[in-house]
Amino acid sequence: MYKNALRGGVRTAKQAWRLKNEIGKLNLEVAKANTEFEQHLCEAARPIQSCYPATATQPQLLNPSENNSKSSCNQNYSYTSNNQKNCNVANHYRLFANVSPSTFDKHSNAHIRRTETAHLNELISSKQFFKVQKQFYRDYSSVSLGASLKNSDAPLLGDLCNQYRAILAYTSADVGPGQKAGQPQQQQTRRAHTQQETRVQQQEEVNGMAQKLEFKRLPTNVVPKHYELLLQPDLEAFTFKGKTIVQVQVKEPTTQIVLNALDIIIEEAQLEFECTKLKPDRIVYSTDAETATLEFEQSIPAETAGVLHMSFTGELNDKMKGFYRSKYFTSSGEERYAGVTQFEATDARRCFPCWDEPAIKATFDITLVVPKNRVALSNMPVKKEDALDGGLRRVRFDRTPIMSTYLVACVVGEYDFVEGKSEDGVIVRVFTPVGKREQGQFALDVATKVLPYYKDYFNIAYPLPKMDLIAISDFSAGAMENWGLVTYRETFVLVDPKNTSLMRKQSIALTVGHEIAHQWFGNLVTMEWWTHLWLNEGYASFVEFLCVHHLFPEYDIWTQFVTDMYTRALELDSLKNSHPIEVPVGHPSEIDEIFDEISYNKGASVIRMLHDYIGEDDFRKGMNIYLTRHQYGNTSTEDLWTALQEASSKNVAEVMSSWTQYKGFPVVSVESEQKGKSQRILRLSQRKFTADGSQADEDCLWVVPISVSTSRNPTAIAKTFLLDKPSMEVVLDGVSASDWIKINPGTVGYYRTRYSKEMLEQLMPAVKNMELPPLDRLGLIDDMFAMVQAGHASTADVLALVDGYRNETNYTVWTAITNSLTNLHILISHTDLMDDFHRFGRNLYEPVAQRLGWEPRDGENHLDTLLRSLVLTRLVSFRSNDVIEVARQRFRSHINGTNLLPADLRSTCYKAALQDGDEKVFEEMLAMYRTTDLHEEQDRISRALGCSTDVKLLRRVIDFAMSGEVRAQDSVFVIVAVAINPKGRDMAWEFFKTSNKQLLERYQGGFLLTRLIKYLIENYASEEKAKEVEEFFRVTQIPGCERTVSQAVETIRLNAAWLERDRAKLSTYLKSV
Repeated sequence: MYKNALRGGVRTAKQAWRLKNEIGKLNLEVAKANTEFEQHLCEAARPIQSCYPATATQPQLLNPSENNSKSSCNQNYSYTSNNQKNCNVANHYRLFANVSPSTFDKHSNAHIRRTETAHLNELISSKQFFKVQKQFYRDYSSVSLGASLKNSDAPLLGDLCNQYRAILAYTSADVGPGQKAGQPQQQQTRRAHTQQETRVQQQEEVNGMAQKLEFKRLPTNVVPKHYELLLQPDLEAFTFKGKTIVQVQVKEPTTQIVLNALDIIIEEAQLEFECTKLKPDRIVYSTDAETATLEFEQSIPAETAGVLHMSFTGELNDKMKGFYRSKYFTSSGEERYAGVTQFEATDARRCFPCWDEPAIKATFDITLVVPKNRVALSNMPVKKEDALDGGLRRVRFDRTPIMSTYLVACVVGEYDFVEGKSEDGVIVRVFTPVGKREQGQFALDVATKVLPYYKDYFNIAYPLPKMDLIAISDFSAGAMENWGLVTYRETFVLVDPKNTSLMRKQSIALTVGHEIAHQWFGNLVTMEWWTHLWLNEGYASFVEFLCVHHLFPEYDIWTQFVTDMYTRALELDSLKNSHPIEVPVGHPSEIDEIFDEISYNKGASVIRMLHDYIGEDDFRKGMNIYLTRHQYGNTSTEDLWTALQEASSKNVAEVMSSWTQYKGFPVVSVESEQKGKSQRILRLSQRKFTADGSQADEDCLWVVPISVSTSRNPTAIAKTFLLDKPSMEVVLDGVSASDWIKINPGTVGYYRTRYSKEMLEQLMPAVKNMELPPLDRLGLIDDMFAMVQAGHASTADVLALVDGYRNETNYTVWTAITNSLTNLHILISHTDLMDDFHRFGRNLYEPVAQRLGWEPRDGENHLDTLLRSLVLTRLVSFRSNDVIEVARQRFRSHINGTNLLPADLRSTCYKAALQDGDEKVFEEMLAMYRTTDLHEEQDRISRALGCSTDVKLLRRVIDFAMSGEVRAQDSVFVIVAVAINPKGRDMAWEFFKTSNKQLLERYQGGFLLTRLIKYLIENYASEEKAKEVEEFFRVTQIPGCERTVSQAVETIRLNAAWLERDRAKLSTYLKSV
């Protein structure tokens, strides 16, 4: 095994191995080795010197003579943080694969010797070798090392790779300015690092490594006006190079230009102005601030219009952010990669040096140099194409409107497309994987209809000549609204008529509507800073329902809004660890955390309440004023209030400011008193609602738009008023003693309602006979369960009220009941009451299942199709023998190919088969996963795997999720499927505790990791577990997850209190039914 490696020229492998026992005998010829892999290992030692200050307990890495070297005087000083030590070895190697041995000098040899002496023994002893062997071998098997590699060599090289992981950090802080054309990149990098060490040690002595700098936004003394951006990705080496020519305006005299840069190397920079050419004396990188500072010896005068030239290189990473690679397969099964950008919120800086803040807008001329057989797309239409040598072509795109950097987009890959044109003349294309053109037709139909709808609604035309939608294989979010080039997960844009469920089609329609709404609300008019993110996301989340209701009225989408958006927002917003809609944020790790149910769902719910308060006509008029006044500019929340106030002549700011500035929401308590035969007095009071029922920490007073309906006309509004004080009385005329009163009809107001016992008893008959409209039946049951969790009502009493919904026929009402019972199911999973709870569930759901049956009826409405899937799936969970038996038979017919399952029922049948299935069933499911090329079907299968009750199989599910068979974007949801299963809850948590570093490296923070953490821990129900979780995350710092952890720990304690308070009564009730 060693012989073959040495034959291939990898002498460092043997030397590294010997170092464990013979640390002083390192062969000094290491830097003269003549293989690419040996150069890679030499490079590997480089970044470690900036990670460790010289202290009494750590060896100093520089000799005094080197500290005083003259060559350090005119070089860049850059800093590398400890948390960047873990980097993908293969891609780091590719970046420096063409460096010749001659680039190494005496300083390099001395540096490598000292670094390896100080740290290699520690790294070898960790021996986490096996985890990257397979990836390592795949990446290096095609590299010429003097002899071909065999499978038997992979363990050695995999071991070696892992030993060096901590010193293989590749960061943007690796290079000084002024690299000449053709100069090897590694030579420049080596020199910069060799000569920077004194400055690093001095900086650490002053500031201390643990001190966190206060976040500051970019200075505004130099701002860009226009970028010329050229990008050339290498889809095989996973690198890219680029150039920018930026027209800048210098507003104040300065010797510095500060911009954003992260994980890229600025190889050359030059500022030109007034016949002067200035090269920066040095470039200082800050990894923490994600900036690069160009420092000049000569001052740049104020009011200077200059041109800043920069060339740079970077890695096509696998983190689904910045400019990254996305894996796909050809029809013959060949693995290939596309180059894709994802810049929101703050990742344009990972692709090119720029002023990466939403308020610093500019225009862009974008050029891509790509293989001639690849599709190249950007925000604007193609302007010109040129053939280049080497099988390349240069694609130039038209100039963009003025816009923020996070909206810039580029895609390079192999795609088919379908094309159409909206009635207002906009060319619309949907790009799909090759061979799946027809799967883009549904999204094309929606997009071509949405564009003219929004044009009419906003009374402003879409400002670009084309609108492209593209399905990306690896994509972390659901979709991204890049101006003119919207990127999507495949499951959020592709529809296979035979294999796509109705629920998925509905979700695709909403997502397309959401992203196209951003073309106006977000792209044309952009929030000034991420504090106002809700202006983008809350509004788009509201408008997507407007447009889908217009296009598909049969979806009854506004009723679904309440369960999809409104109640989810209330649930999170009732926690003490919630946050206001407007929350001050600074560092990118803070920004990622507010892409949550508050910004999206609460934002949409508050806008829906405002829309109802001022009326449709004034709302549309206000939107037009807002967009017209601020087009191509940036705004804050107050700008929106001003426009709507102008349109409606109502004091919008006074009403709405409390809803955006306070966290949480009120509970409106109401009592009634009959006066005479036809007059009812309502006594209303408000206070902040808390999930645990405790007194709120702060006094908040909302201006609450209240509406009331009565049994005289259940669908009409009897009275509206503002509750703008802690309590008030209101008189209703024309109401008899027997009439019921409903507060918040339509469930539009963003608050909970707590009725007196007498008022609730009057409402329940209207629920049973369905006299109360669906949205009101839904809101009532959701409010009741919230009161149970807060300790204001008994679980047993509310379950008895749920029995009044036995005749319910509306899908969305059943969704609300199901969501509430799912929360209760989690609680009961910590007790011995599961069998009793299953019996209760079967009694509740079976009448609905019998009415609907398994087969859709001719002319069946949209909501009944959704209800059938919901009810049958719940009965599988409630262990209904009849339903499970039929589901298993249908699954067997599906596997055998005799009778394929309808897409809407596949999840139900997969779960029924897997729930108590053996290894044979498990293997059948894996075989199905491996043979389908439909991402939606893979999602269904992989998430169903987590419902097994066999602990050994659940362990395999987690291993499967982390394998190369599951894309990183999907792994989280497969693990979550195990975590929400009571049988897999502890296993998933233990897995996270031992693998959190691997997960953090894979996802680099971001919402996928926070989503995983949330579902891993929030389903516990004991103080002991709450303390364990708190202690773990106190010791194990995971940036950007602090708020999520606090919310989940709070939920654990809520569960524990709920269980302790209601367990006895709940047991008595469930055993009696």
